[in-house]
Amino acid sequence: MPELPEVETSRRGIEPWILHTTITKVVVRDRRLRWPVAEGVERRLKGREVESVDRRAKYLLIRTSGGTIILHLGMTGSVFLVDQGAAAGIHDHLDFELDSGKILRFRDPRRFGSFHLSRKPLAHPLLAKLGPEPLDDEFDGDYLWRRSRGRKVSIKQFIMNAQVVVGVGNIYASESLFLAGINPKRAAGRTARHRYDALADAIKDILSRAIKAGGTTLRDFYGGDGEPGYFKQQLEVYDREGEHCRCCNTVIKAFVQGQRSTYYCKSCQT
Repeated sequence: MPELPEVETSRRGIEPWILHTTITKVVVRDRRLRWPVAEGVERRLKGREVESVDRRAKYLLIRTSGGTIILHLGMTGSVFLVDQGAAAGIHDHLDFELDSGKILRFRDPRRFGSFHLSRKPLAHPLLAKLGPEPLDDEFDGDYLWRRSRGRKVSIKQFIMNAQVVVGVGNIYASESLFLAGINPKRAAGRTARHRYDALADAIKDILSRAIKAGGTTLRDFYGGDGEPGYFKQQLEVYDREGEHCRCCNTVIKAFVQGQRSTYYCKSCQT
């Protein structure tokens, strides 16, 4: 599933190509995404200029004078640019034709992604209750420590809660906890203040490096420029069960936590 670094990579990939262009036509080939694509979006977006290309959590926000496109990539979705006239594939569900001669195309083989058009995107039900962005200044160890008080849930599940902080998906939660030296089984409410300082710094570091590397290619993710992400080559614990820790040579362990695989080094993470 595309996580925050992958979505940010897509945003940066498409922004130079679509910013300040005009949408000349919207083609909806299949309205059956996670939620049905609303009728009338083709008319509402035709002739509208793209004013900004932003991101909130794992959502792309393409702001136009006719409303903001809220696009979620789901499990296997991607956005990319093609020339007008390029044949669409069976999984290419949405096209935004631009006056530049390009098409912004949304592909989603499993149709778990979603498309919405909103005048007030940050008040949309999908976005309204989200926590802070992990790369913003307001996100720090003190914030995490305060939010964790009284919480019995594991610290890994705690930081994966989008109402606590957005964008820390399964891969990056495992990697951040390893970097901070924290056992993923530790209860959030029983984790010391200084350890949350280390964890907040680790989350920022891991996500920043993942964005710089273009995300993590697992299965079929590609950025908006059509290039794969390369952060997988830097993973320390995720998907390395049975391999030796590069720091201490202990064998990496894996277990299921909250229906997701968790990877960790029992020697480095306490």
